[in-house]
Amino acid sequence: FQLVSLLLIGIAAWGIGFGLISSFRVVGVVIAVGVFLFFIALVGLIGAVKHHQVLLFFYMIILLLVFIVQFSVSCACLALNEEQQSELLEVGWSNTNSARTDIERNLNCCGFRVFYPNETCAADCLRTLHCRPCAPIMEEYSGMVLRFVGGIGLFFSFTEILGVWLTYRYRNQKDPRANPSAFI
Repeated sequence: FQLVSLLLIGIAAWGIGFGLISSFRVVGVVIAVGVFLFFIALVGLIGAVKHHQVLLFFYMIILLLVFIVQFSVSCACLALNEEQQSELLEVGWSNTNSARTDIERNLNCCGFRVFYPNETCAADCLRTLHCRPCAPIMEEYSGMVLRFVGGIGLFFSFTEILGVWLTYRYRNQKDPRANPSAFI
């Protein structure tokens, strides 16, 4: 889980560094989740090395909660149909200006379904006055992205439940350092 947390932090930094994402809220949330997962993994690692019952208990409970949230979000990503995806994209489009600017610049499109000339647009196609609306382009990829994210989320959620089970089993074992002569 430490590698996953470092990967999240690295992807957020890469997105900001290359100018793909300019929304500091999105990047901040991704970095915060990465830092949270890093500390949780560190608690589990210290608890396992020290055979500390309380740290292992809290690690197990927090990992179970993370599993429930991640499993729920992954199932929701996989269960969305095309109409729900379209509604979700429209809500996201109308509620965030920075994401709208990023999408227009990266996908080279203007407007959601229709582009009005008095609106601002960050795309290069505005110079040629031949811009496509962004909704069809986003809808083309949204299903694939949601299936990918849902599948990855399901994979990691099952590794988390395996981690909960292993932590439970390890937590209930005797500490070999407690009485070393008993094992000789």
